[in-house]
Amino acid sequence: MKQHTLRVYRSKEALPKSGQFAWKLAELASVRARIDSAAQDMAINRIIDNAAVALAAINRGPVANARSQALAHPREGGAQVFGLDNAQGCDAEWAAWANGTAVRELDMHDTFLAADYSHPGDNIPPILAVAQQCGARRSLTGQDLIRGILTGYEVQINLVKGICLHKHKKDHIAHLCPAQAAGIGALLGLDAETIYQAIQQAVHVSFTTRQSRKGEISSWKAYAPAHAGKLAVEAVDRAMRGEKSPSPIYEGEDSVLAYMLGGPESRYEVPLPEPGEPLRAILDSYTKEHSAEYQSQALIDLAFRMRGKIKDLGAIESILIHTSHHTHYVIGTGANDPQKMDPKASRETLDHSIMYIFAVALEDGCWHHVDSYTPERAARPSTVALWHKVSTCEDPEWTRRYHSADPKEKAFGGRVEIRFKSGETLADEMAVANAHSLGARPFRRADYIRKFEMLTEDVVHADERRRFLDQVQSLPELDARDFAELNVQVSQDLLRCHERDQRGIF
Repeated sequence: MKQHTLRVYRSKEALPKSGQFAWKLAELASVRARIDSAAQDMAINRIIDNAAVALAAINRGPVANARSQALAHPREGGAQVFGLDNAQGCDAEWAAWANGTAVRELDMHDTFLAADYSHPGDNIPPILAVAQQCGARRSLTGQDLIRGILTGYEVQINLVKGICLHKHKKDHIAHLCPAQAAGIGALLGLDAETIYQAIQQAVHVSFTTRQSRKGEISSWKAYAPAHAGKLAVEAVDRAMRGEKSPSPIYEGEDSVLAYMLGGPESRYEVPLPEPGEPLRAILDSYTKEHSAEYQSQALIDLAFRMRGKIKDLGAIESILIHTSHHTHYVIGTGANDPQKMDPKASRETLDHSIMYIFAVALEDGCWHHVDSYTPERAARPSTVALWHKVSTCEDPEWTRRYHSADPKEKAFGGRVEIRFKSGETLADEMAVANAHSLGARPFRRADYIRKFEMLTEDVVHADERRRFLDQVQSLPELDARDFAELNVQVSQDLLRCHERDQRGIF
């Protein structure tokens, strides 16, 4: 890996294209590096993971509406949409929109946390959609699809390692969209110049504010990465037609560094693999066992462990969670969001409230992607009482571990101190979730399959589940004719919104 320094250049300063960070990303995407076998296996795991969480959300309102919009853009030989028949195609950018929304809706797929937040599995829907639409005429293979996915992960994860967006109240899709564009470029085998122009447009159009994750969080949280994917598809298409984009997008005098991020004097260090070095960043990411914001994963598991030592939850006086800066200020009481303590809050808000999540996990000893968020569950008097006893504080040591470059000490959990009305206390801590690669029960292929089976058993027939799993696990040997089969079909009698409707403009 090599560290690349990014800074703002005034217009009178010469910054050659070869020195621009967007060009370095484009070079990374255009080089056909050897595919690492462990990274390849993980890419397959994450396709399974995406399908699992997407199908579990298939009939939720935002997902059904995104699918209805995709259905308004049919295309023979187009891309497939989760739930629909494999023979039914839609324009790639709209399939990416529908599938990206489905993947993100339950907040249960993979994550990477460093200087900023990310869900790098959001790269897969647009890359796969383009593969399905363009695969045959460009003679793509399963190896090309894997390379595209690994490239998207590599770009996003390394941007997240080096550039903090949330400090400047920018949403994390600003790192996702250029990663998706790079991944599509790698998939299609485009030259560095074309990918460079696509990346620059993707960066330019994807900066949005973090209000989408503040206060009363709406369904846009699920749509945001899908929107980035749609923008990325369009950016690559435009660049393939020979069009140019704002340049230099990162370092220019009026660039994103200068006015969206740290300002004219800011400097950032971003790591990237050396030319030809295998793309392994996907192995730094981790999936979720529980349907909640990633920084709650270890604390959910900790609640399960602590509840066995508590005879009477009603005897609790207070619960204090010592945790990192990120956890305290984003999903904890440091966010100062009253909605995070409101039983009438949206599901999207509740899954970003560690106070609610810890209380429910402590009461129930289990977590369910639907049942743990129902209005009735949130309004249960005992839950509300316990929930309002939970608070968080930043602990410098947990913040340090959160940012540690050493994967063996990097942590996303915290220390919980429960004080009882009797004056007694109970304390315990957990650094990483059980499913983390360094956790008590690290996720392997069998765990991804188990998660898929559990989340899809009520909506997907057993033979269709087996067909999909067999297909995706054969990905390295597939060719473009097989890409349409990397989709999971749902019987129409179980699928909400499977035909084009007239409710909107499209």
